[in-house]
Amino acid sequence: MAFKLISSAFSPNGAIPSRYTCEGADASPPLEWSGAPDGTRTFALIVDDPDAPDPAKPQRVYVHWVLYNLPASISKLAENAAKGGLPQGAAQGSNDWGKQTYGGPCPPIGRHRYFFKLYALDGQLSLNNPTKAQLEKAMQGHILGSAEVMGTYQKSNS
Repeated sequence: MAFKLISSAFSPNGAIPSRYTCEGADASPPLEWSGAPDGTRTFALIVDDPDAPDPAKPQRVYVHWVLYNLPASISKLAENAAKGGLPQGAAQGSNDWGKQTYGGPCPPIGRHRYFFKLYALDGQLSLNNPTKAQLEKAMQGHILGSAEVMGTYQKSNS
C-alpha cells in the first residue's frame, strides 16, 4: 500500500477553505494518512508555500508549520490540532513567523500552493524548536518514506 496523506477539508490540488487561513480561524486542517512504511517510529510534518511572495515571481519558500516526533501509533491529526490537540510526545518547531504553531495561508498576492509534507522516520528526533532547515538536516538518513498533499489559496481581496 502506498504512503498517502489527505485532508477532509480540501481535495488534492484544490482550494483550502478560508477557515484554515489568516482570513478565517487560522486553524490547522484535519489530516489523515495511511500506508506508512514498515519500521516507522515517528512522523514529521512540514507545511510550506514555494510561491512567496508572488507566484509570478517566487523569491522564497515560506514555512507555515514544522511538526515532529508524532508517534507512529497515530494516523491523523484533528482540525486545529496545532492549538491543543497534538498527541503526547509531538513537538512543534518554528515557522517563518517565528512561532511554534500552524500559521495558515495568507498570501499577499495571487493564488499560492501549500504543500503538506509528511515524513515517516525510523526514530525520534532530539531537537528544540527547530526551523524547517534544522528539521530537514536532522531527518537525513532517517526517512523511510514521504507523502504529500497540496492545496491552494488566494485571499478574497487579491
